[in-house]
Amino acid sequence: MGEIVRFISKSELERARLIREARANYERVFPSTDGGSEQADPSDGSATQASSDP
Repeated sequence: MGEIVRFISKSELERARLIREARANYERVFPSTDGGSEQADPSDGSATQASSDP
């Protein structure tokens, strides 16, 4: 009964979406050097396969 509901405006939701999208784009251009990054692993695997084929 003591729940607090926070109103989030459309502009705030749009701002958060744009920030998420910008971070995803940045991560694609500048992949992190961490081994735990999910986005860096597939690109590393495809580059390894391409270099080992020739």
